[in-house]
Amino acid sequence: MSTTLERTEKRIEMIKRQLMRIGPMRPGSVSRQYRLPKEKKQPFYQISYTHRMRSRSEYVRREHLAAVRQETANFKRFKKLIDKWIALALEASQLRMKSRHDARPRKSCKSR
Repeated sequence: MSTTLERTEKRIEMIKRQLMRIGPMRPGSVSRQYRLPKEKKQPFYQISYTHRMRSRSEYVRREHLAAVRQETANFKRFKKLIDKWIALALEASQLRMKSRHDARPRKSCKSR
């Protein structure tokens, strides 16, 4: 196995370990809204997200705000790690195919 392939597979294993440490998560973004927007009075928080191709918005109580923000941050980290994993998996697959191709015995073309 090539050293490049070994390094790529070690990076994939590192990503898997990081994924295991991610806590509770949920998609979306938290925003502050106002009941009286022109006067910017009576603020409240809501989370907006899309799941299974349906957009949703939910009210977030102030006492849950920190937890919801942490969950959305965890989800963003999860998505980034998954994207890296996919890129590395593609790279590893290409390296494996290349090493198999290079290891195959070549047919010689003899002229008659």
